[in-house]
Amino acid sequence: MRIALFILFALMASVVNAATQIEGLRIWPAPDHTRLVLDTAGTVDHNVFSLSGPARLVIDMKNTSLKTDFSQVDLSGSPIQRIRSAPRNGTDLRVVLDLKSDIKPRSFVLEPNQQYGHRLVVDLIDEAGSRLERAASPTVTKDSAGKRDIIVVVDAGHGGEDPGAIGPRGTREKDVVLKMAKTLAALIDKQPGFTAKLTRTGDYYIGLRNRTILARKYNADLFVSVHADAFRTPQPNGASVFALSQRGATSETARWLAQSENRSDLIGGAGGLSLEGRDEMLAGVLLDLSMTASINASLGVGSSVLGKLGGVANLHKPGVEQAAFAVLKSPDIPSILVEAGFISNPKEEKNLASEWYRDRLASAMMDGIHDYFRRTPPPGTLLAWQKENNRDDGRVSQYRIQRGDTLSGVARENQTTVSELMRFNGMNDDRVMVGQTIRIPSS
Repeated sequence: MRIALFILFALMASVVNAATQIEGLRIWPAPDHTRLVLDTAGTVDHNVFSLSGPARLVIDMKNTSLKTDFSQVDLSGSPIQRIRSAPRNGTDLRVVLDLKSDIKPRSFVLEPNQQYGHRLVVDLIDEAGSRLERAASPTVTKDSAGKRDIIVVVDAGHGGEDPGAIGPRGTREKDVVLKMAKTLAALIDKQPGFTAKLTRTGDYYIGLRNRTILARKYNADLFVSVHADAFRTPQPNGASVFALSQRGATSETARWLAQSENRSDLIGGAGGLSLEGRDEMLAGVLLDLSMTASINASLGVGSSVLGKLGGVANLHKPGVEQAAFAVLKSPDIPSILVEAGFISNPKEEKNLASEWYRDRLASAMMDGIHDYFRRTPPPGTLLAWQKENNRDDGRVSQYRIQRGDTLSGVARENQTTVSELMRFNGMNDDRVMVGQTIRIPSS
């Protein structure tokens, strides 16, 4: 009996002392930080601290052993010069990063997802300040009478350690949407009076809040987040456009009022309204007004983009949907989230993986954005100046009739009249059919 108990205790002790192994290491360099990801066999109890003279970062991991070769890791584009490791206290592991300059570390563990197992994540943040989040001066198009461009911030969802949804053939959402975002940004930059800014230009992750902060630093007139939808079954299909819901707006107003650092921020993009020094009631009213105006504008541009997408792809829903997406929660910038299709649908996965289809989607988004701002240009912009001086480019847009549309509703949305639409399209009456495409005259 004693022998059996001894064996049992020995086995229990071996389980307790069994080391978690470091099975791999990946590095994701980004413009303002570098993400170091350690793939582990289980959750790691760890401690991270910095040393100066020379700059180093120390990662101590309890009850952990090494089962990979750090010398094979590509360190190019990162602030890391060398990675060293050594056992410590018999069962622990110490990893030392020799750095090119001082950094600010941040670490956390991640549970397994559909692509990766347990991970220890260490972010190396540039202490000199985020290059991505520096404010940008308004961009002026040449020969535009000094009028500023409309700034559109294009956000490719996910990235780096976050692959997003993965299709049946292994197509990753983060790759598809980055390519589409770059194409859309290029189209925006080609359009006179517009300038595009990308939240990410490579395969790295940016926090959801930081994406909206970045849009505000760029004084954005519009924030467009590009994604690909997914479902647990392969049947759902079609593109969607989302704006922030009122419920999301309410929670965001409360967050802004609760955080003192938000009070000195400008409300209205490049405008001049600040919450600093305002009492609670006035600050709340100002935020509610700003958020309501932002949501209304988001619904307007979202409807314009959705109408154009309907000429290229099936639509999952006929109208702009609303949800409390964190990435849309800017109180002063019209923001939309475009789900370009269901990557979980085999046919749409194949389409999204093809350049020609992504280009058509990006062109449709650009057309929708241009048409919206041509109708309602922000003050001080080239498009506003052109409209005020009757120098519109004369471009004729098209709209595909959706379920529930009426000609009077389309006329109201496009700031024209039913009689003008009937005359322009050679119509004898005001009846329209779902799927019918009508031409919209320049306003």
